[in-house]
Amino acid sequence: MTTDEILFDAEERMEKAVNVFRDELRGLRTGRATPALVDSLRVEAYGSPTPLKQLAQISTPDPQSILIRPYDQSILKDIEKAVRSSDLGMSPNSDGKMIRLQVPPMSGEQRQKMVTRIKKSAEEAKVSCRNIRRDGNKQFDQAEKNKEMTEDDRDAGKEEMQTLLKKYEEKITEMADKKSRELLEQ
Repeated sequence: MTTDEILFDAEERMEKAVNVFRDELRGLRTGRATPALVDSLRVEAYGSPTPLKQLAQISTPDPQSILIRPYDQSILKDIEKAVRSSDLGMSPNSDGKMIRLQVPPMSGEQRQKMVTRIKKSAEEAKVSCRNIRRDGNKQFDQAEKNKEMTEDDRDAGKEEMQTLLKKYEEKITEMADKKSRELLEQ
């Protein structure tokens, strides 16, 4: 493999790790209603667990409530059951046509726990990126061993890999800090 191929592969994988972290942040409850809170909720419908966003229209009419309108009224009870059994901590109010969820304001203690959770998730994302760097460095070593590149090329490639890692670690830190500030401001 060439240096560019190894770096391109590593960058793609690091980008995926950052996207997973971004999606995880979107799903965190911050005291404000957002459709992302219930997007990933799985509902036992039609014989298999299905993401809620495929079964219903999700909207936020105001900052404290989420409105779920199922496309098929027959699965309203299934959606209600999924919300009750989730770890969202919200109780669904159904009127037979749609479900309304009230997002309770968070206490200071809950906010601190959430910030701790964000830091932990950020560290996991960084570890994932570091593992990708390790794999890339192994590929550089292997390419040099197989005489596909020189020692200098290998070392230069490893330096570029380190630069790439720093870039993605900074992205993750920036996202975590932004979400933490957003949580603590409210």
